[in-house]
Amino acid sequence: MINTPSLSERHDTMRERGHPLELIPLFRRWPSSLGRNLLYTMIWSSLLGLALTVLQLLFGRAGIGFVRLLLATLVISNLIGFMIHGALHLLERYLPRENIRLFRSAQVLAIAAASVIGIPFGNALMVGKSPLRFYQTSGALVYLLLFGLMTAGLMVLVLVAGERRLRRAAETARQQEQIAAAGRLVAEARLRALQAQIEPHFLYNTLANVLGLIDRQPAKARRMLERFIDYLRASLSASRAEHATLGAELELAGAYLDVLGVRLEGRLRWRVDVAAGLRSLPIAPMLLQPLVENAIMHGIEPMLEGGEIAIGARVDGDSLCIEVCDTGMGLHPGTAAPRPGSGVGLSNLRERLRQLYGKSAQLQLVENPAGGVTARLLLPLSANHLVPSSTIPTP
Repeated sequence: MINTPSLSERHDTMRERGHPLELIPLFRRWPSSLGRNLLYTMIWSSLLGLALTVLQLLFGRAGIGFVRLLLATLVISNLIGFMIHGALHLLERYLPRENIRLFRSAQVLAIAAASVIGIPFGNALMVGKSPLRFYQTSGALVYLLLFGLMTAGLMVLVLVAGERRLRRAAETARQQEQIAAAGRLVAEARLRALQAQIEPHFLYNTLANVLGLIDRQPAKARRMLERFIDYLRASLSASRAEHATLGAELELAGAYLDVLGVRLEGRLRWRVDVAAGLRSLPIAPMLLQPLVENAIMHGIEPMLEGGEIAIGARVDGDSLCIEVCDTGMGLHPGTAAPRPGSGVGLSNLRERLRQLYGKSAQLQLVENPAGGVTARLLLPLSANHLVPSSTIPTP
């Protein structure tokens, strides 16, 4: 059974041989195709024809006009050039490279044969005489064979140089891809580490609050623990997910606020104002929860009268805008002592955004005119950027 190579495999095999013009950097800008290669062959053959015309004028053909000699040489060189191009194409397609000596010998013979055949037929096209007259004299035949072998030798050297360049370029591209893959793995590892730092922060505070309520208010402690288990179940699912949706993040934030609502009782009010159509939009997991936690810790909790948290989302141009507004303490630097862990959550979130989206995402903190802070998260709305691809499988 003979395995027929696929179209892509054939294309890769053909790309083992570049066009001679690709030795010039300018001609590497356009991808290989049949039309491009034929055009390159015409340019290459014409350049060689021009060079041969000059050489003939300098060494013995001065009696012939330049234009006439150039025209004849261009016709012959292009005829030979296209014959060589076709012969090399057939060899690449039907003769395997496993035996490279046989392959190179076939290339030499094909190029030499194209020269031996092309010169008489090209000359016949110009002068209107039979091409067979070139083969009737031994001197002309020897000249044709020598010229053909010399042309074949030079062409094979050019082809070998081009193939070496292609192999070096392929190896460089492979190494760059390996470096990029390693970089993605490092970024993912950092992402996991930062995400893992966010979760214990809330877990520790919640368990400490439950422990403080067990003796004084056991019913409230039990209720808080039940809501905390609900939150923990949703949080673990979200933290292990490669991707999440805005709706899932809102549900997680809702469970978190339920837990805090038990502890703060009437001091905390919260609401969500997000259109149903936006809830299915995919975003990276655990981006909303740090904003809500920050609003509680640094906005609502320090105020005796408590306050309100409003969560909203909208499409703003080419970005998804998620806002967490509180009516709490506000920024007011210097008016209150910094709390333990202050700024860590937002710093981790900014680092996650940088790792995930680069400069395409922003986290803004804005002082509300009526008091409190609005934390605004701007994520690129493009499907290719809203949820970055992951290279690490879910554990």
